[in-house]
Amino acid sequence: MTTGTPIGVGSIEGRIAEELGVRERQVKAAVELLDGGSTVPFIARYRKEATEMLDDAQLRTIEERLRYLRELEERRTAILDSVREQGKLTEELEAQIRGAETKARLEDIYLPFKPKRRTKAQIAREAGLEPLAEGLLGDPTVDPLAAAAAFVDADKGVADPQAALDGARAILTERFSEDADLIGELRERMWVRGRLAAKVKDGKEEAGAKFADYFDFSEPFKELPSHRVLAMLRGEKEDVLDLVLEPEEPTDGPSSYEGIVAHKFGIADRGRPGDKWLKDTVRWAWRTRILVHLGIDLRLRLRTAAEDEAVDVFAKNLRDLLLAAPAGTRATLGLDPGFRTGVKVAVVDATGKVVATDVIYPHVPANKWDEALAKLAVLAARHSVELIAIGNGTASRETDKLAGELITKHPELKLTKVMVSEAGASVYSASAFASQELPDMDVSLRGAVSIARRLQDPLAELVKIDPKSIGVGQYQHDLSEVKLSRSLDAVVEDCVNGVGVDVNTASAPLLARVSGITSGLAENIVSHRDANGPFKSRTELKKVARLGPKAYEQCAGFLRIRDGVDPLDASSVHPEAYPVVRRMVKTSGQEVASLIGNTGVLRSLRPQEFVDETFGLPTVTDILKELEKPGRDPRPAFKTATFKEGVEKISDLAPGMILEGVVTNVAAFGAFIDVGVHQDGLAHVSALSKTFVKDPRDVVKPGDIVKVKVLDVDIPRKRISLTLRLDDEKAPQGQQGQGGGGERRQRGGGRPPQQRQQQRQAPPANGAMADALRRAGLLDPKKKGR
Repeated sequence: MTTGTPIGVGSIEGRIAEELGVRERQVKAAVELLDGGSTVPFIARYRKEATEMLDDAQLRTIEERLRYLRELEERRTAILDSVREQGKLTEELEAQIRGAETKARLEDIYLPFKPKRRTKAQIAREAGLEPLAEGLLGDPTVDPLAAAAAFVDADKGVADPQAALDGARAILTERFSEDADLIGELRERMWVRGRLAAKVKDGKEEAGAKFADYFDFSEPFKELPSHRVLAMLRGEKEDVLDLVLEPEEPTDGPSSYEGIVAHKFGIADRGRPGDKWLKDTVRWAWRTRILVHLGIDLRLRLRTAAEDEAVDVFAKNLRDLLLAAPAGTRATLGLDPGFRTGVKVAVVDATGKVVATDVIYPHVPANKWDEALAKLAVLAARHSVELIAIGNGTASRETDKLAGELITKHPELKLTKVMVSEAGASVYSASAFASQELPDMDVSLRGAVSIARRLQDPLAELVKIDPKSIGVGQYQHDLSEVKLSRSLDAVVEDCVNGVGVDVNTASAPLLARVSGITSGLAENIVSHRDANGPFKSRTELKKVARLGPKAYEQCAGFLRIRDGVDPLDASSVHPEAYPVVRRMVKTSGQEVASLIGNTGVLRSLRPQEFVDETFGLPTVTDILKELEKPGRDPRPAFKTATFKEGVEKISDLAPGMILEGVVTNVAAFGAFIDVGVHQDGLAHVSALSKTFVKDPRDVVKPGDIVKVKVLDVDIPRKRISLTLRLDDEKAPQGQQGQGGGGERRQRGGGRPPQQRQQQRQAPPANGAMADALRRAGLLDPKKKGR
């Protein structure tokens, strides 16, 4: 992959360093490590001296920008080769190409030289009309029709003076529309001044009702949030909306863009014979070529910016879900609710091993309530169950009531019930890994196992599912597959390595997310463990087939071995740094085991005394912190929300109620909150705080337990409007009765739509976001889609 240095731009590393506000040598060190096969988690944790403390977020940015800029360099080289082969590469042009800092600028410069189908301008040049075009542009005092008469040539396809003028116009139109500097200036002007307008197609009002807020809509490009852009593009794709990119507010006179094109080429109306023809040519070029070209560019820019923001929302929500508090090693009863097909039951022990399964039928049509209670009581007592995990899909509230009655009737069992997102559970159930992990179990029961395990350890269980199937995003089916996958995979990698993995209990999918471990290596680790018993030390990992020195270097620090030969193997101290700990042991006069967790002794040690040419102060400081609390889980402590007694369905709600709830999802327009009525409420972004909130995630995250006030309940439309501002008396303007709706924004002005359109345009996606939208009454409840 080329890493050439463009003239006047500096090195790739230098450019990234400038963008990040760090030193170039830091970026060079990071790039060298990345190119050498090191992962971001490894570099961030164990190579702080090399990068001078670059964190994982900075390293991810470096990784992304490095990919972009190297692709830019590859494209630059290809363009230089293409233009050189055409014999048109001048020193000035080469300098322009090498100086282009973005892909868009590079393509603007290349446009006149890009091989293309035979154009009208090329045909006109072949007919000898270029001198006519040059003459008219250079001397407007010449009469166009008179000048064109000299170029009439039937043999060349120029039948009369008008045909000659048409050819000359095609030549000038191509020149105007392929001027790189001009196109760049017009593109930025249109981005700053332009608007995206939408109108409903004739006869599509009823079929496209969910897009009603965009039936007559217009908003500046720079003010459009991602969810609005994606909603309108979805409406266009579904043939409901017509979208138009307007360069500026409409005026009665000529476009200001035409004036810029005319000025660029010295065209002005001074009453000369050629002025009108030249002005008409500018207008023709603007309307037929330049505006079309800019429209394509800006549509791509809008989509890209919206995708980037939507991917970022998805990634942040996924991170919060993966790092949710684990209930830990406690026997758990998983319930996958259902009506006709029954409630699937699975009991897993403290280690996650399945010890019992069953199906109960407490709900309609069977109504075997007492029998179901009896079965659950027996299972809970027999297997010392402490927690009940209830999937939050269809029949979840009714099943929650069943669990509540079980707890009330059998206080001696000391049970705690928790509602758990079942997003992706069915995807897991039918997966190849589930078949391998639970080969003799019916597919329908595997979902209950997954629900139980994800309460014990959300991270360990959710890594078994493709991140996209967890579905905590907006408009995920409209996003770039590659971009989304790359972002979500990075989040999973960071989360898994940030928490650490017990190599003796981890599944292959979990091990495969550890730095340096591929899917094949993960299977080999599990096979070795099955054949030889638990690993006693990290060094035993070197005996695993195909796990070489590089893989060991990358993974060893993130793998934990509890109760092994060396106490340090249970910590995040990398084996390469064990000599540093040995020196600490010698200085303190302690044994390794007694030094670990001994805060008094550890804090008496001076980090500077253990610094050497290999391990600097940052690493030594990290080691001391880790030894104080070895293997400490960075995730929050486990706690549960308490739903209000007697509030079990939406009709039980009333404005003014103060309730406790769990944030199930966060979107750009607000937060979905489960208050225990099997219908998520929606707290609009404007109701999350008394101060201005730009990003709802600054206030709440999925899994947060919050107190909310009910502002409005719309039972027919199954919408609940909530606020975290407990002194609010009514929903903010434009939100009443809609669970946070918004006002229509009319074309050209008015209040921007806030929430109603997000609800109406909510995509029929799968996963947790779909669950949240459906539970908030924004999707068809019949389409379960887990």
